Amino acid sequence: MINRFCQTLLLLLTTATFASAQQFGGNPPAIKWKQVNTPASKVIFPEGMDSAAMRVANIIQYINPQIKQTIGFKQKQVSIVLQNQTTISNAYVGLAPFRSEFYLTPSQNSFEIGSLYWPGQLAIHEFRHVQQYNNFNVGLSHALRVVFGEGGQALGNDLSIPNWFFEGDAVYNETLVSQQGRGRLPYFYNGFRALWATGKNYSWMKLRNGSYVDYIPDHYPLGYMMVAYGREKYGNDFWGKVTHDAAAFKTGFYPFQNAIKNYSGLNYKNFRENAFAHFKKQFANDNMIDDQPPAHFVAHEEYPAYVNDSTLIYLKTTYNHIPQFVLRTGAKERFIAVQSINTDSYFTYHNGKVIYAAYRPDVRWGYRNYNELVVLDINTRKEQRITHKTKYFSPAFSDDSKTIVAVDVEPSGNSTLHLLDASTGKLLNAIPNRDKLFYTYPKFYGADKIVTAVRNGKGEMALASIDIKTGAAKYFTPFSFEPIGFIAVGDGKIIFSKTTGAYDKLFVLSVKTGKVFLKDTSEENMSPEIGAYQPAVINSKMAWVGFTPYGYYIREGTLSENDLNETPLSEAEPISDFGVTKLEQDSAANLFASVPSTPLTITKYSKAHGLFNFHSIFPNLNDPNYSLELAGENVLNTFQSRLSFNYNRDEGYKRIGYTGIYGALFPYISAGANYTFDRKGFSKGNSVYFNETDLHAGLELPLNFTAGKTSTFLSAGSDVYYSQRRFQEAFRSQFADRHYTYLNNYISFSNEIQQAKQQINPRLAQSISLNYKTAIAGLSATQFLGTGSFYFPGLSINHSLVISGAYQQKGANNSIGFSNDFPFSKGYTVESLEKMQKFGTSYHFPIAYPDAGFANLAYLLRVRGYLFYDHTHATDGSFLLNGKPFKADFRSAGAALFFDGKLFNQGSVSFGIRYSYLLDDDLFGGNGRNRIELVLPVSIF
Repeated sequence: MINRFCQTLLLLLTTATFASAQQFGGNPPAIKWKQVNTPASKVIFPEGMDSAAMRVANIIQYINPQIKQTIGFKQKQVSIVLQNQTTISNAYVGLAPFRSEFYLTPSQNSFEIGSLYWPGQLAIHEFRHVQQYNNFNVGLSHALRVVFGEGGQALGNDLSIPNWFFEGDAVYNETLVSQQGRGRLPYFYNGFRALWATGKNYSWMKLRNGSYVDYIPDHYPLGYMMVAYGREKYGNDFWGKVTHDAAAFKTGFYPFQNAIKNYSGLNYKNFRENAFAHFKKQFANDNMIDDQPPAHFVAHEEYPAYVNDSTLIYLKTTYNHIPQFVLRTGAKERFIAVQSINTDSYFTYHNGKVIYAAYRPDVRWGYRNYNELVVLDINTRKEQRITHKTKYFSPAFSDDSKTIVAVDVEPSGNSTLHLLDASTGKLLNAIPNRDKLFYTYPKFYGADKIVTAVRNGKGEMALASIDIKTGAAKYFTPFSFEPIGFIAVGDGKIIFSKTTGAYDKLFVLSVKTGKVFLKDTSEENMSPEIGAYQPAVINSKMAWVGFTPYGYYIREGTLSENDLNETPLSEAEPISDFGVTKLEQDSAANLFASVPSTPLTITKYSKAHGLFNFHSIFPNLNDPNYSLELAGENVLNTFQSRLSFNYNRDEGYKRIGYTGIYGALFPYISAGANYTFDRKGFSKGNSVYFNETDLHAGLELPLNFTAGKTSTFLSAGSDVYYSQRRFQEAFRSQFADRHYTYLNNYISFSNEIQQAKQQINPRLAQSISLNYKTAIAGLSATQFLGTGSFYFPGLSINHSLVISGAYQQKGANNSIGFSNDFPFSKGYTVESLEKMQKFGTSYHFPIAYPDAGFANLAYLLRVRGYLFYDHTHATDGSFLLNGKPFKADFRSAGAALFFDGKLFNQGSVSFGIRYSYLLDDDLFGGNGRNRIELVLPVSIF
C-alpha cells in the first residue's frame, strides 16, 4: 500500500505541471524568433509580429506596477511565446517550466470572450496568472519548490488554492483594467442566471465538480463572482492576504477556507452563500418560464436556419451524442449528418446546403492548424471540402448560392473578407480592409454588400455594411464596447444580437429607414430562456436561441411590428458592472485605454537559448526501485531532457542516466546514456559484481492525420541501443566482458471518431501497435510484438464493446532479455514466453451518476463497470512441462467496477476494483482461481 500511495503522490506531482495544451516541437524550423525584453516579461515572437509583441510588452510593463499590490510584490520575469500559426483562441501560464503561450487568433464570438484587442486581452488576463505564481511561492509551497523545483510549487499551489480563484482573479483583472472584460458580459453569467431563475440551487461540490447528467457552468464565472464579492466587501487587499496564507499552508489542512474565515470573519460556506446572494440580486428580474422542467440536461440546439416555413435545420448536441445536423418539422426530428471536428460549431444554411469551417491540424507541426470550408448537401448527405490549408471563419452563402463570404485571419492578425466560388472554393476577391477592422459573422446583403459585426482597434464594436468592390464601410450603429454578432438578413431587415445593459437581446435594423428596433422575446414579462442569440428569419417568421438549464433552446416567433420597439442605440444602456462598484473606484480602472506605445528594443531570440532549462525534480518510489529525475524543457518546447538517478534495493546497484529529445526538426531526434554500477549476479553460490553502460539514439516521426470526423495519428520510429557489461576487477579473470547492439523499430496507429461527454469510449475506434527488436551486433536475439484494440457500439448509446488481440514471438535461444510488454490475460502472473497470442473482449457500461461528495475532498461523478474475457495461448521450447515443450492456455473472465470523480474539487481521478476468475492454472504464480485487484488512478489533474 505504501508503494501504491507513493506512486499516486508522484503522479500528483508530475501531472500538476502539465495541465496546459502544450505542443512539443510544434513549430516548423523555418520560423525565425525575436524577443522584446522588459523586467516583467520576455515576449518571444515569430518574425513579422513586431507590433503585437511590442503592444503586449508595453501593456504588461504599464499595468504591472499598478495592480501588483492586490496580489503581492514578488516579480520574476516570465517568457511569453506568441503563437500565430494556430486557429485556436487561447492562452496559458504554467510552471515546470515557468512560461506562457498566447494563441493569437481571435474568436468570432464577442459575447463569450469579449471584443477587446486580442493580444492585449490575453496580456491583461494571463499576466495576472504570472503575478499569482510569483507570489504563491511562500511557506510550504516554497518548501516544495526548494525540494522538487517548479513542479513542487505547482503541486503546493494546486492543493492550497482552488482553480476558481486563479481564473476568477484573472477575469476580475481583465475587467478592472479595461472598459469591458468578461465580468461585464451578460453571456458570461448565462449558466448561473438560468440555474437561479429556475430555482436550481445545486450544492457547492456539484458546482465545483460538474456532472454527467446536469448542466453545470465552469469555474470561470463562479470564480469571478467569488473574487468580485471578496474585493467589493472586504477591500482590494483581501485576496492577497487570503492567498498568501493559503499558499503557505499557514493553517494546515483546508488552508484556503481557513484563510477566508480569518480575513472575512465568515466560514467558507457563509462566504460563498453571501457572494452568490450578491449576484442573485443583480439578476432578480430574470423571470423564466419553467412549467414542465426536464429532469436533467436535454440538448444544445444551436444556429437554427429555415429550410421552409415549417422546417428548421440546426445543430444538436447531447451528453450522449456528438454534434449532428437535424431537420425538424413540427415535433419530428430527422438526423442529417454528424458535424466534422471543429473549433467553432457555427454554420449557415442556404438552398439545401450547409457550410461551416472544419478543423484540420498540420500533419507534423502541432502549433499550425487550419479551418477548411465544408459544404454539406442535406438531400444527398454528402460533404465536400472546398478549401485546403486555409484559415476561414463564419462562412455564408450569397442569395444565388454561387458565392461564399468568409473571414480570413492571417498569421499577422489581419482580418479580410474573402469571396469564394461556392463549388470549387476558389478565391474570387479579397475585399480591401480600409479601416483595419476585425470582421465577425458576415452575411451577404444584396449583390454588392456584406453586413458584418466589426471590431475596431480599441475593441469597440459596430454593425457595418462593407462594399464588396471598394471595401468602404458604412456603420449602422455607433462603436461601443457592447458586443454585437449573430446576424440574419431578410426582407429589408438585418436582425442581430447585441448586449444592452445586463442582457443580450435581439435587434432589428430597417435598412430602408435606418431605424433600429428591439425585438420583444418575452411572454407576459417572462421568458423560457436567458439571452437571445443566433436569429433566423423567413418571411414574417423568425427563430432564435436562448440559454436554459437544459441546454441552448430554440424558440420561434413572429417578426411583426407588434413585437418591435424602436430603440435609438445612442440611448442604449451602458455595459453593466453587475453591482461591482469597485471596478470604477479602483485606481487601476481602465488602465488598458492609456497604455503608452513606448519604443522597445527588439533583438534576435536564439533557438538554443536555455535549451536544458532544468525546472523540477520528480521522485519515484516503487520498491525495490527508488529514483529521482531532474526534468528540463526549453521555453520554445523543442527540447526535453531527463537526468536521473536510481537505486535498486534488491541488488544494491546504482544507475545514473540522461535522455534528451529534440523536436524542432521533422523527425524527433533522441539520445541518451545510462551507467549502472554494482550490478549483482550469482555464480556457483557466490555474488558476482559488474557494471553496465547503455547508450541509445533514435528517430521518431509523429504524424497527425486528423480530418473530417475522425482523429487519426500515426507514429513510426527506430532506436539503436548499445549495451556493454564489464565485470569488476575481482571477477575479470573468471568472466568475459560482453556487449551487444540492437534495433528497436516501432509503428503505432490510432483512429477514432468524436466522443460524447457520457460515452466511456468512442463508439468507433482502432488502435494498432507493432514493435520489432533485433540484435545487430554482439549477440543474437529478436522479438516481435503486435497489439490491437477495436472499439464498437454497444447495446445502448453509452455502452462500448472492445475487442483486442496481441501476438508476440521471440527468437529461439535469445541472448538478450528484451522487455515484456505483452498484455497477458488479467489475473495471471505475467511471464515472458517464446510465443504468445491473445484474444480479449470487454463490454463497458455506465451504472450510476451519483453526483455526491464529502468534505470538499472527494466527489463521485460516475460509477461504471465492464465484463471481460481473456484468452492467452503460449508456447516455449526452452523448457518442458510434463516432459513436453511448454504449451498452455491462460483464460480468465470477470468484471470490474470503476469510480470516476474528482479530488479537492478539481483533480480528475478514476480508480477501480477488478475481479478475475482464472479458468486455467496460474502456472507462474499463486494458488486458487479467484483474483481481486485494486486498479490505481489512471489520471489525476
